[in-house]
Amino acid sequence: MKLSDIIASVGVTILLVGFFLNLNKKIASDGKLYASLNFIGAAMCGVSSYMISFYPFVILEGVWASVALYSLVKVPRGTSN
Repeated sequence: MKLSDIIASVGVTILLVGFFLNLNKKIASDGKLYASLNFIGAAMCGVSSYMISFYPFVILEGVWASVALYSLVKVPRGTSN
């Protein structure tokens, strides 16, 4: 098994764990844990796609990771910091 396969497998597992936990109402879809799992999993999948030069998935996973990262760092309206 190549390094890109290992990275992709771990990334997909992280994404699926987050999805499973959300579907079973163990974590909220608007929570930091869900966004973190999405960011880490998508970033790992994006890196592995880059390693094998599969650019459509690099774009897909890059956008996915970016949206997840944005949801982690955004400050809700009406609050400071």
